[in-house]
Amino acid sequence: MSTPMITAQEVEEKLKRGPFHQWLGLKVLSVTEGAIEIEATWREEWVVNPDRKYTHGGILAALVDLTADWALVSKTGRGVPTIDLRVDYHRAAMPGNLIAKGKVIKFGSQISVAEAMVYDQDGALCASGRGVYSTAPPPPPKA
Repeated sequence: MSTPMITAQEVEEKLKRGPFHQWLGLKVLSVTEGAIEIEATWREEWVVNPDRKYTHGGILAALVDLTADWALVSKTGRGVPTIDLRVDYHRAAMPGNLIAKGKVIKFGSQISVAEAMVYDQDGALCASGRGVYSTAPPPPPKA
């Protein structure tokens, strides 16, 4: 028996429970089996260099991590803890919303692998990465 597909709206509601995710201005554009697309609303606080106005690499890394993580939501129904993360930077992300696309590479009962790419508003690749995530079932609630 297969698990019913979770909708983009349901994922966004779960994702936005986190204050950091709210601050990033995340909007879930689509969720399919093992994949997700998220938009992050640009904000002035992301700027690392006021003269050049490019986005801090930590924002790009966070988008890679959370997008790869939430690509697993079609299998887990929830966000999962990061075990390891690798991020590559390809170009500066200038002011403008960012689109992050994530997909599951390997889903396991205990550990899974997913990757994500972050694009600027012109569709240019700014960052990419791959993460390892703990997909073990959560412990039962304490009585």
